[in-house]
Amino acid sequence: MHSDGTISIRVNGEHRRIRDGLTLAELASELGLEPAKVAVERNLEVVPRSTLASVKVEDGDELEIVHFVGGGDHATPVMDDSWTVAGRTFRSRLIVGTGKYKDFEQNAAALEASGAEIVTVAVRRVNVSDPKAPMLTDYIDPKRITYLPNTAGCFNAEEAIRTLRLAREAGGWDLVKLEVLGEARTLYPDMVETLRATEVLAKEGFKPMVYCVDDPIAAKRLEDAGAVAIMPLGAPIGSGLGIQNRVTIRLIVEGAKVPVIVDAGVGTASDAAIAMELGCDGVLMNTAIAEAKDPILMAAAMKAAVEGGRLSYRAGRMGIRRYADPSSPLAGLI
Repeated sequence: MHSDGTISIRVNGEHRRIRDGLTLAELASELGLEPAKVAVERNLEVVPRSTLASVKVEDGDELEIVHFVGGGDHATPVMDDSWTVAGRTFRSRLIVGTGKYKDFEQNAAALEASGAEIVTVAVRRVNVSDPKAPMLTDYIDPKRITYLPNTAGCFNAEEAIRTLRLAREAGGWDLVKLEVLGEARTLYPDMVETLRATEVLAKEGFKPMVYCVDDPIAAKRLEDAGAVAIMPLGAPIGSGLGIQNRVTIRLIVEGAKVPVIVDAGVGTASDAAIAMELGCDGVLMNTAIAEAKDPILMAAAMKAAVEGGRLSYRAGRMGIRRYADPSSPLAGLI
């Protein structure tokens, strides 16, 4: 403790001096935050929110304070072709991200045009310098849209598990998207770390929807480890290359007992339709909409493509033939 009655701590990576004797709840209030809406990690251990008012901050503490940018489920009428993941039922088979948009207004408008009922969101540090800054929840209502916290940017199992523990403490949400990347250049999933994180999270009561390689063997191992949905990449994240391997995606669909959702690589509406025609339960995308010249119009196109592809899959396509087969009868030809 310093001679002026203050102690030194670090909050979200920044050095701060605060008066001695403050509890974590009092510190949050002094930072302009509502203790009931944040989660706190103290020296790499999550502090239960129920104890924030009794745990005192000590000299040298390293604190991470995060807010969960969503939470809450909502009841929707069940349609004939709805789908279910971890006991929750949805009508839209399109899941969209919340990154790369020019602002929250554009993000919200694109979401509305897409008809999506689930959005992926990242868990990030609270901006303690400006706690009143606009947040995603100001534009996309978590009571109406299901927020799916993800582990974007995590490169090992420990980082991903830590992030989702904080997310659950902040929002009470157990349905999450897990991705553990192998390297920054390709953003390709590290399947050893992904499987390890899946096993730990499932044992802790999480319901992980897992981003993975387009490998039916790896997909089955994830399902056995507790994944509630398998999310194979169509192509590298943000590439817009479309579905690169239809054969393995189809094999994953045929072998899975949980929903299969193509995640990453979709560039345009036809890519989304192909994913659905392969029998996938849904498609997740972000860049394809956010980086389109007109994101709102592209969101509407993706909605139509997912719906059209699903209808095509349900209808059952015609057989493929080597040679022409006339559609008009030859009998009675003049």
